[in-house]
Amino acid sequence: MVNVHPYMITPARCQRGTAKVESAARIALIGGFKPTKCGIATFTTDVYEQMCALLPQHMIDVYAMVRSVTAPMGPEVTANIVQEDLASYKSAALQINDSGADVVWIQHEFGIYGGVGGQMILELINAVAAPVVITLHTVLEQPSAAQRAIIDQMRDKVSRFVVMSSSGRDILTSTYGINPLYIHVVEHGAPDRPFKTTRDARKMIGLAERPTIMTFGLLGPGKGLEVAIQALPMILCEHPNAVYRIVGATHPNLVASEGEVYRDSLKTLAANLGVEQSIEWVEQFLETEDLLEQLASCDIYLTPYSNLAQSTSGTLAYAVALGCAVVSTPYVHAREILADGVGMLVPPNDPGGIAVAVNALFSDLSKLASLRARSYARGRETIWSQFVARCGGIIAEVLPITTGHERSTSKPIMPSTEAFLALVDDVGIMQHSIGIVPDRHHGYCIDDNARALILANQLGHDAQHLAPRFAAFLQHGWNPDARSFRNFMGYDRRWLEPAGSDDSNGRAVWAIGHTAHEAYDPRLRDWAMALFNRTAPHLMEITSPRAMAFFILGAQHILARDRANVCAKQIVARYAQRFAALPLQGTDESSGWLWFEDVVTYDNGRIPQALFALSTLTGESKFAAAAVNQLSWLCRLHTTSKGFFRPVGSEGFGLNREYRPFDQQPLESWAMIDACSAAMIVKPSDDWRIMAQRAYGWYLQRNDRGIAIGDVATGSCYDGLMAQGASVNTGAESVLSFSLAYQSLMRFAGGQTKHGESVIYPTTKARPH
Repeated sequence: MVNVHPYMITPARCQRGTAKVESAARIALIGGFKPTKCGIATFTTDVYEQMCALLPQHMIDVYAMVRSVTAPMGPEVTANIVQEDLASYKSAALQINDSGADVVWIQHEFGIYGGVGGQMILELINAVAAPVVITLHTVLEQPSAAQRAIIDQMRDKVSRFVVMSSSGRDILTSTYGINPLYIHVVEHGAPDRPFKTTRDARKMIGLAERPTIMTFGLLGPGKGLEVAIQALPMILCEHPNAVYRIVGATHPNLVASEGEVYRDSLKTLAANLGVEQSIEWVEQFLETEDLLEQLASCDIYLTPYSNLAQSTSGTLAYAVALGCAVVSTPYVHAREILADGVGMLVPPNDPGGIAVAVNALFSDLSKLASLRARSYARGRETIWSQFVARCGGIIAEVLPITTGHERSTSKPIMPSTEAFLALVDDVGIMQHSIGIVPDRHHGYCIDDNARALILANQLGHDAQHLAPRFAAFLQHGWNPDARSFRNFMGYDRRWLEPAGSDDSNGRAVWAIGHTAHEAYDPRLRDWAMALFNRTAPHLMEITSPRAMAFFILGAQHILARDRANVCAKQIVARYAQRFAALPLQGTDESSGWLWFEDVVTYDNGRIPQALFALSTLTGESKFAAAAVNQLSWLCRLHTTSKGFFRPVGSEGFGLNREYRPFDQQPLESWAMIDACSAAMIVKPSDDWRIMAQRAYGWYLQRNDRGIAIGDVATGSCYDGLMAQGASVNTGAESVLSFSLAYQSLMRFAGGQTKHGESVIYPTTKARPH
């Protein structure tokens, strides 16, 4: 079944408005590279040189795959990636992110990357923030389990796949379920050279004038050279002066494992057949210019490959571009490029078939000349200028929209409440949606109704009729038997659990405290004080740092209303003690890891926000110092080299001191704005205001994909930004985060929040509310 990602929006499919795509891009090009001697290294080097020559506006950083840390690194190479060194892939990903790369372009062959099936490349793909374009040089219809798993993971991460044959595209869609919209067919590039007669070419390199057959490439089993040698006696019977030139070194991996055993076996076969005098061996890896001269000198280019699944052959592309008459077995690439009489196809493992085809051409020179002409004409479709133009178009297609990641001076407009209200029914606010349609199958949760209550409080008079509905959900969620708030409720109004998580309990207390302090209706403020006093005393054994942060924020609101509230004071005292026991200055300052845990997870800004609150409530400056350190570190972590906000990705859950750029959640931007607002009160700095603007700008296209996550006209907000684009689902957490982020930004800036009114960012220092 084809996976068409119906709930994903990519830059190419989103509403772009009037934003302009920059013509120049920084490209991280990954693959083998010279001086490595293999087909992928030759191809990547050619791509680099041709891109530099034909699209000079782009900046290309080469990350070269090597087998050893001692491998040489050419002047064009930015960094080497050591094949079996996982840390090398992680380091390259960080370097790519720091460089501000706009696109990552990977040349993929299973054998050049480390791990089982080459799985280590996934470490890099998962860690880079720029869109990934991957050229698959091999597309397997029957992959191993490890190879299948790699492509399956790429399917959800890679922005565009490039294959070199239509068959490769069909396999990707039918076997791997990849969306055909994400697949481009771009034939293997080849040099553009004037058509030259073989006589002139042979004379130029000093070869004798005789009927010449040639096979080129790294030698190894599967190339069918045994079959070609077995065909020679039949060819020589009709054309005794013919010569078969086998050009190329033995594959270095084969040399490393067994030396020249394979080549020697071919020579032994030739001697046994009595044709050794009719074979010329050129036992070296040729540079491109030398290779082209060799190819131009042959009358017939022979590819007797036995592996019919081979989807790409660089030597075949070169031979066709130079106008060689080609005789080949019908492997994938040959079937496509030699169609319509461009070449001659023979059965695999059939020496007689090869001999018949070769003899027919040598016996009819007009037929040979006609085949060469058709080959040369077909090759004009694959020359490098054509290849580069097509790949340049693919790169432009995935480039994020340029919207100005610098500090914004535009007037942010309050998001509409339309999307918010669409999720609300007589029970509360529903959790999820399918597209913009509320999804009743997942019911409700106290997390979202707590956020909805906070938003209703901030909307004031316009939402006073909704606040009691969300308040009732929280009230009903309290389970006195379990001494806990429940979290999840089905659409049938049945609670699905006796007790919710620590975080959901913390958010409930935060929303109740917020209501006690800021609800529009004083009667609702009194209700919230009563519910806080009834429930909070039973919840103070919670130890989760984020849950503690939510409790502190709730207690801060309670104490703003009632400085003598016993329970709120107990929360502050108890959680101040617990936070003081954490490594608040960072778990490893020497390594630059200034977070108090070994993982950066979610809702990160709430921790420094709560620490700032503790500093104010307790008068202890150590909490403010820790908060400044942690928030400053988060700001650096979440600011890209281009100066826009990149929130922590939810894929980082469970990773030890590793940061993943996706999936980016709308919740993080709201939390960052609130944390910066709290920082401004304790330690005023224009940096906090700039960071808050960046965080809000994330909703408005200033992000890694240039996609508008939030829509002010409807108040809708996509559920997250992923590697391939944004999920088009617009659930409660996302919609609420967008509106709450706006409210927080305006309070931070000291502006008004009346719906529909534009408010410019003031330059004056924010004030506490």
